[in-house]
Amino acid sequence: MAGRRARTGRGWDASPARAGDDDTPRPRRARRGRTGDTDPEAPPAPPRDEAELAREICLRQLAVRPRTRAELAGALAKRGVSDEVSAEVLDRYDEVGIIDDAAFARAWVASRHSGRGLARRALANELRQRGVDGEVASEALGELDEETEAETARALVERKLRTARGEPDAVFRRLVAMLARKGYPPGVAIRAVKDALAAQSAEAAEFADQIDADALADAEGELDRDSRPLG
Repeated sequence: MAGRRARTGRGWDASPARAGDDDTPRPRRARRGRTGDTDPEAPPAPPRDEAELAREICLRQLAVRPRTRAELAGALAKRGVSDEVSAEVLDRYDEVGIIDDAAFARAWVASRHSGRGLARRALANELRQRGVDGEVASEALGELDEETEAETARALVERKLRTARGEPDAVFRRLVAMLARKGYPPGVAIRAVKDALAAQSAEAAEFADQIDADALADAEGELDRDSRPLG
């Protein structure tokens, strides 16, 4: 029988690989004699240099997708690499441009916005989870302007409307919720759905005319602020 097809690689902005997928290689089994016991004449394996191990871990991580410095530091700590050696290796990678959090953030924002339709709030959360500095993240998010964000929200709604079923009010709520999950502010989400419904059909347009987008956005904004955790 033909063998199974090899698994394809992951996208550079995919979620981190499962444990063991991109970790350090497993040690080779000891050579055994004919009796099945370990060969007593085999020389002992030399101790691994910690810096060499750290570089190997980093390169394996980076082979899956670009990583932030914080992600690589976490991978090294998980493998028991000391903070001193970790800093030394990562500082060198910073110097030669192998890791670049600013470039990572810009590429992440562009890729996740165009590919997944995520808005700035959701993107900011993802960058924070990956250890990107707040100032670096803000600079990258600044390249995504409000007009582009609104256009993307409208495109997402129009695509969903092609297969949406139900009364206009139910469709309206589902689409606003969908945009909220992607990080769009209430005002942007409500206006995008209202405009798309108005262009869909006479019944939907009649419903859309009854929506006060500004008042509803203010109300949704208050609910959003009240639901945030304190501190």
